[in-house]
Amino acid sequence: MSAGGVLQERARALKERARVFKERARVFNERARALKERARALERETVALYFAARDPRTPLGAKLLAGLVVAYALSPIDLIPDFVPVLGFLDDLILVPLGLALCLRLVPREVLAEARVRAAGIAARPRSYAAAVVIVLLWLMAAALIGAWIYRAFNAP
Repeated sequence: MSAGGVLQERARALKERARVFKERARVFNERARALKERARALERETVALYFAARDPRTPLGAKLLAGLVVAYALSPIDLIPDFVPVLGFLDDLILVPLGLALCLRLVPREVLAEARVRAAGIAARPRSYAAAVVIVLLWLMAAALIGAWIYRAFNAP
């Protein structure tokens, strides 16, 4: 094969590689967009659940569970830290959506519909440093209470 033929073959191979790369990039971008939309929907449902939990027509059990799920979903502290391989993101990927799904079944439909309308009106989750401090303090208090309970349980005379 001549030098020109070798160069043409390499050029064809590079073009094919570029085509494959572009196709993979397109698929990746589509999947990334779909994941972003799912995350936005999860955030909207979390905000809607927050509004539904504050509604007086919501049953007490649903309010309590919804409060726990919303607090955990919005909390900067996880039960399993995210840096723990595989398990770290497991709670974010499984526990929060399952908790939301359960709560959404417990809340009356008309309350949930009104809450979703209110949540749709909010473009982004309110970012309040004071609320973040309160949530962190609540988690620290819970950890301290559990620690004190464990200490007493194992050091009781």
